[in-house]
Amino acid sequence: MDDLINIAAIPVFLLIFVRLAAFFTVLPLFSYRTIPTPFKIGFTFFLALIMYYTVDASSVPINGDYIILLMKEIVVGLLIGLLAYIILSSVQIAGGFIDFQMGFAIANVIDPQTGAQSPLTGQYLYIFALLFLLSVNGHHLLIDGIYYSYQLIPVEEFVAIQAETMAEFVITTFNQMFLIAFQMAIPIVGCLFLVDVALGIIARTVPQLNVFVVGLPLKIFVSLVVIFIFLALYITLVEKLFGTMFTAMRDLMQLFGGA
Repeated sequence: MDDLINIAAIPVFLLIFVRLAAFFTVLPLFSYRTIPTPFKIGFTFFLALIMYYTVDASSVPINGDYIILLMKEIVVGLLIGLLAYIILSSVQIAGGFIDFQMGFAIANVIDPQTGAQSPLTGQYLYIFALLFLLSVNGHHLLIDGIYYSYQLIPVEEFVAIQAETMAEFVITTFNQMFLIAFQMAIPIVGCLFLVDVALGIIARTVPQLNVFVVGLPLKIFVSLVVIFIFLALYITLVEKLFGTMFTAMRDLMQLFGGA
Protein backbone atom coordinates (compact mmCIF):
# COMPACT_ATOMS: atom_id res chain seq x y z
CA MET A 1 0.00 0.00 0.00
CA ASP A 2 2.91 2.32 0.68
CA ASP A 3 4.15 1.87 -2.90
CA LEU A 4 0.85 3.18 -4.24
CA ILE A 5 1.42 6.56 -2.59
CA ASN A 6 5.17 6.59 -2.97
CA ILE A 7 6.19 9.62 -5.04
CA ALA A 8 9.33 7.87 -6.33
CA ALA A 9 7.18 5.16 -7.93
CA ILE A 10 5.25 7.59 -10.13
CA PRO A 11 7.96 8.01 -12.85
CA VAL A 12 8.32 4.23 -13.28
CA PHE A 13 4.55 3.75 -13.35
CA LEU A 14 4.24 6.54 -15.91
CA LEU A 15 6.73 4.82 -18.23
CA ILE A 16 4.75 1.58 -18.07
CA PHE A 17 1.44 3.38 -18.52
CA VAL A 18 2.68 5.31 -21.55
CA ARG A 19 3.85 2.18 -23.38
CA LEU A 20 0.57 0.40 -22.73
CA ALA A 21 -1.51 3.43 -23.72
CA ALA A 22 0.41 3.83 -26.99
CA PHE A 23 0.10 0.07 -27.64
CA PHE A 24 -3.68 0.01 -27.16
CA THR A 25 -4.13 3.19 -29.20
CA VAL A 26 -3.39 1.41 -32.49
CA LEU A 27 -3.96 -2.26 -31.60
CA PRO A 28 -6.83 -4.06 -33.37
CA LEU A 29 -9.95 -4.61 -31.24
CA PHE A 30 -8.78 -2.35 -28.39
CA SER A 31 -8.45 0.80 -30.49
CA TYR A 32 -11.89 0.84 -32.08
CA ARG A 33 -14.31 3.71 -31.63
CA THR A 34 -17.02 1.37 -30.39
CA ILE A 35 -15.05 0.83 -27.16
CA PRO A 36 -15.64 3.74 -24.73
CA THR A 37 -12.62 5.91 -24.00
CA PRO A 38 -13.03 5.73 -20.17
CA PHE A 39 -12.89 1.95 -20.45
CA LYS A 40 -9.66 2.14 -22.48
CA ILE A 41 -8.04 4.50 -19.96
CA GLY A 42 -9.19 2.48 -16.97
CA PHE A 43 -8.11 -0.83 -18.50
CA THR A 44 -4.69 0.60 -19.35
CA PHE A 45 -4.31 2.10 -15.87
CA PHE A 46 -5.09 -1.09 -13.95
CA LEU A 47 -3.02 -3.23 -16.32
CA ALA A 48 -0.08 -0.85 -15.83
CA LEU A 49 -0.63 -1.02 -12.08
CA ILE A 50 -0.39 -4.83 -12.21
CA MET A 51 2.70 -4.74 -14.40
CA TYR A 52 4.39 -2.21 -12.13
CA TYR A 53 4.92 -4.91 -9.47
CA THR A 54 6.45 -7.32 -11.99
CA VAL A 55 8.78 -4.96 -13.85
CA ASP A 56 12.24 -4.34 -12.43
CA ALA A 57 12.88 -0.64 -13.02
CA SER A 58 14.93 0.32 -10.00
CA SER A 59 17.56 2.14 -12.10
CA VAL A 60 15.28 4.54 -13.98
CA PRO A 61 17.09 7.91 -14.19
CA ILE A 62 15.07 10.85 -12.89
CA ASN A 63 16.82 13.58 -14.86
CA GLY A 64 16.90 14.97 -18.38
CA ASP A 65 17.14 11.45 -19.83
CA TYR A 66 13.71 10.63 -18.41
CA ILE A 67 11.98 12.59 -21.19
CA ILE A 68 13.89 10.55 -23.78
CA LEU A 69 12.83 7.33 -22.02
CA LEU A 70 9.25 8.56 -22.07
CA MET A 71 9.41 9.20 -25.81
CA LYS A 72 11.06 5.81 -26.30
CA GLU A 73 8.16 4.10 -24.52
CA ILE A 74 5.65 5.91 -26.73
CA VAL A 75 7.49 4.88 -29.92
CA VAL A 76 7.88 1.26 -28.79
CA GLY A 77 4.20 0.92 -27.88
CA LEU A 78 3.02 2.56 -31.08
CA LEU A 79 5.26 0.49 -33.37
CA ILE A 80 4.38 -2.85 -31.77
CA GLY A 81 0.65 -2.13 -31.93
CA LEU A 82 0.89 -0.66 -35.43
CA LEU A 83 2.74 -3.73 -36.65
CA ALA A 84 -0.09 -5.97 -35.45
CA TYR A 85 -2.66 -3.70 -37.10
CA ILE A 86 -0.79 -3.60 -40.42
CA ILE A 87 -0.44 -7.38 -40.65
CA LEU A 88 -4.09 -7.92 -39.76
CA SER A 89 -5.05 -5.39 -42.44
CA SER A 90 -3.87 -7.87 -45.07
CA VAL A 91 -7.37 -9.36 -44.79
CA GLN A 92 -8.82 -6.11 -46.13
CA ILE A 93 -6.17 -6.01 -48.86
CA ALA A 94 -7.31 -9.47 -49.94
CA GLY A 95 -10.90 -8.20 -49.89
CA GLY A 96 -9.87 -5.30 -52.12
CA PHE A 97 -8.44 -7.74 -54.66
CA ILE A 98 -11.68 -9.73 -54.61
CA ASP A 99 -13.92 -6.67 -54.84
CA PHE A 100 -12.01 -5.40 -57.86
CA GLN A 101 -12.75 -8.62 -59.73
CA MET A 102 -16.35 -8.84 -58.50
CA GLY A 103 -17.18 -5.29 -59.54
CA PHE A 104 -17.62 -4.10 -55.95
CA ALA A 105 -14.56 -1.87 -55.98
CA ILE A 106 -16.73 1.25 -56.17
CA ALA A 107 -19.03 0.08 -53.36
CA ASN A 108 -16.76 0.69 -50.36
CA VAL A 109 -18.39 0.92 -46.95
CA ILE A 110 -17.57 3.03 -43.91
CA ASP A 111 -16.12 0.93 -41.13
CA PRO A 112 -17.80 2.17 -37.92
CA GLN A 113 -14.90 0.83 -35.86
CA THR A 114 -12.15 2.84 -37.54
CA GLY A 115 -14.13 5.47 -39.46
CA ALA A 116 -12.29 4.68 -42.70
CA GLN A 117 -13.56 3.26 -45.98
CA SER A 118 -12.98 -0.45 -46.46
CA PRO A 119 -13.81 -2.96 -49.22
CA LEU A 120 -17.14 -4.71 -48.88
CA THR A 121 -15.75 -8.23 -49.05
CA GLY A 122 -12.69 -7.18 -47.06
CA GLN A 123 -14.89 -5.97 -44.22
CA TYR A 124 -16.82 -9.24 -44.28
CA LEU A 125 -13.64 -11.30 -44.06
CA TYR A 126 -12.13 -8.92 -41.50
CA ILE A 127 -15.05 -9.49 -39.12
CA PHE A 128 -14.53 -13.24 -39.48
CA ALA A 129 -10.83 -12.76 -38.66
CA LEU A 130 -11.62 -10.72 -35.53
CA LEU A 131 -14.17 -13.27 -34.33
CA PHE A 132 -11.64 -16.04 -34.90
CA LEU A 133 -9.05 -14.01 -32.99
CA LEU A 134 -11.42 -13.73 -30.03
CA SER A 135 -12.44 -17.39 -30.19
CA VAL A 136 -8.82 -18.59 -29.85
CA ASN A 137 -8.04 -16.02 -27.11
CA GLY A 138 -5.74 -14.10 -29.42
CA HIS A 139 -6.45 -10.91 -27.49
CA HIS A 140 -4.92 -12.59 -24.45
CA LEU A 141 -1.82 -13.34 -26.49
CA LEU A 142 -1.59 -9.68 -27.54
CA ILE A 143 -1.70 -8.56 -23.91
CA ASP A 144 0.76 -11.32 -23.04
CA GLY A 145 3.09 -10.03 -25.77
CA ILE A 146 3.15 -6.46 -24.44
CA TYR A 147 3.72 -7.88 -20.94
CA TYR A 148 6.79 -9.86 -21.99
CA SER A 149 8.06 -6.89 -24.01
CA TYR A 150 9.49 -5.52 -20.76
CA GLN A 151 11.86 -8.48 -20.62
CA LEU A 152 13.21 -7.72 -24.10
CA ILE A 153 12.93 -3.92 -23.90
CA PRO A 154 13.47 -2.78 -20.29
CA VAL A 155 12.02 0.59 -19.36
CA GLU A 156 15.34 1.93 -18.06
CA GLU A 157 17.35 1.15 -21.22
CA PHE A 158 17.52 3.11 -24.44
CA VAL A 159 16.80 1.58 -27.85
CA ALA A 160 19.76 1.23 -30.21
CA ILE A 161 18.91 -0.25 -33.59
CA GLN A 162 20.62 -0.23 -36.96
CA ALA A 163 18.87 1.39 -39.91
CA GLU A 164 19.76 -1.51 -42.24
CA THR A 165 18.33 -4.09 -39.84
CA MET A 166 15.10 -2.12 -39.42
CA ALA A 167 14.72 -1.64 -43.19
CA GLU A 168 15.22 -5.36 -43.77
CA PHE A 169 12.64 -6.16 -41.09
CA VAL A 170 10.07 -3.76 -42.61
CA ILE A 171 10.56 -5.19 -46.11
CA THR A 172 10.23 -8.78 -44.85
CA THR A 173 7.09 -7.98 -42.86
CA PHE A 174 5.36 -6.24 -45.76
CA ASN A 175 6.35 -9.10 -48.03
CA GLN A 176 4.68 -11.59 -45.71
CA MET A 177 1.59 -9.39 -45.42
CA PHE A 178 1.04 -9.14 -49.18
CA LEU A 179 1.84 -12.83 -49.64
CA ILE A 180 -0.88 -13.83 -47.16
CA ALA A 181 -3.31 -11.37 -48.76
CA PHE A 182 -2.57 -12.89 -52.17
CA GLN A 183 -3.11 -16.41 -50.81
CA MET A 184 -6.48 -15.38 -49.38
CA ALA A 185 -7.65 -13.74 -52.60
CA ILE A 186 -6.26 -16.12 -55.24
CA PRO A 187 -9.07 -18.78 -55.08
CA ILE A 188 -11.81 -16.22 -55.72
CA VAL A 189 -9.77 -14.09 -58.12
CA GLY A 190 -8.71 -17.18 -60.07
CA CYS A 191 -12.30 -18.38 -60.45
CA LEU A 192 -13.42 -14.92 -61.54
CA PHE A 193 -10.64 -14.86 -64.13
CA LEU A 194 -12.02 -18.09 -65.59
CA VAL A 195 -15.49 -16.51 -65.63
CA ASP A 196 -14.07 -13.54 -67.56
CA VAL A 197 -12.45 -15.91 -70.05
CA ALA A 198 -15.76 -17.75 -70.48
CA LEU A 199 -17.64 -14.49 -70.96
CA GLY A 200 -15.07 -13.38 -73.53
CA ILE A 201 -15.54 -16.61 -75.50
CA ILE A 202 -19.33 -16.22 -75.35
CA ALA A 203 -19.07 -12.61 -76.52
CA ARG A 204 -17.09 -13.75 -79.58
CA THR A 205 -19.32 -16.70 -80.42
CA VAL A 206 -22.69 -15.10 -79.60
CA PRO A 207 -22.39 -11.38 -80.44
CA GLN A 208 -26.13 -10.83 -79.87
CA LEU A 209 -25.75 -11.58 -76.13
CA ASN A 210 -24.96 -8.56 -73.97
CA VAL A 211 -22.23 -9.99 -71.73
CA PHE A 212 -22.03 -6.79 -69.69
CA VAL A 213 -25.58 -7.31 -68.45
CA VAL A 214 -25.09 -11.02 -67.78
CA GLY A 215 -21.49 -10.84 -66.56
CA LEU A 216 -21.88 -8.74 -63.40
CA PRO A 217 -24.60 -10.84 -61.70
CA LEU A 218 -22.82 -14.01 -62.80
CA LYS A 219 -19.51 -12.90 -61.28
CA ILE A 220 -21.22 -11.93 -58.02
CA PHE A 221 -22.96 -15.30 -57.83
CA VAL A 222 -19.77 -17.22 -58.57
CA SER A 223 -17.84 -15.16 -56.02
CA LEU A 224 -20.33 -15.85 -53.23
CA VAL A 225 -20.32 -19.57 -54.01
CA VAL A 226 -16.52 -19.74 -54.08
CA ILE A 227 -16.23 -17.74 -50.82
CA PHE A 228 -18.62 -20.21 -49.17
CA ILE A 229 -16.61 -23.19 -50.45
CA PHE A 230 -13.21 -21.79 -49.52
CA LEU A 231 -14.24 -20.48 -46.09
CA ALA A 232 -12.48 -23.39 -44.35
CA LEU A 233 -9.29 -22.60 -46.28
CA TYR A 234 -9.70 -18.97 -45.32
CA ILE A 235 -9.79 -19.87 -41.61
CA THR A 236 -6.53 -21.79 -42.05
CA LEU A 237 -4.92 -18.77 -43.72
CA VAL A 238 -6.16 -16.51 -40.93
CA GLU A 239 -4.55 -18.85 -38.41
CA LYS A 240 -1.29 -18.53 -40.36
CA LEU A 241 -1.81 -14.76 -40.39
CA PHE A 242 -2.04 -14.65 -36.60
CA GLY A 243 1.10 -16.74 -36.29
CA THR A 244 2.89 -14.31 -38.59
CA MET A 245 1.59 -11.36 -36.56
CA PHE A 246 2.80 -12.73 -33.21
CA THR A 247 6.16 -13.72 -34.71
CA ALA A 248 6.63 -10.27 -36.24
CA MET A 249 5.79 -8.60 -32.91
CA ARG A 250 8.36 -10.79 -31.14
CA ASP A 251 11.01 -10.09 -33.78
CA LEU A 252 10.39 -6.36 -33.53
CA MET A 253 10.76 -6.45 -29.74
CA GLN A 254 13.97 -8.44 -30.08
CA LEU A 255 15.19 -5.90 -32.62
CA PHE A 256 14.49 -3.07 -30.19
CA GLY A 257 16.07 -4.97 -27.32
CA GLY A 258 19.24 -5.71 -29.28
CA ALA A 259 18.73 -9.47 -29.11
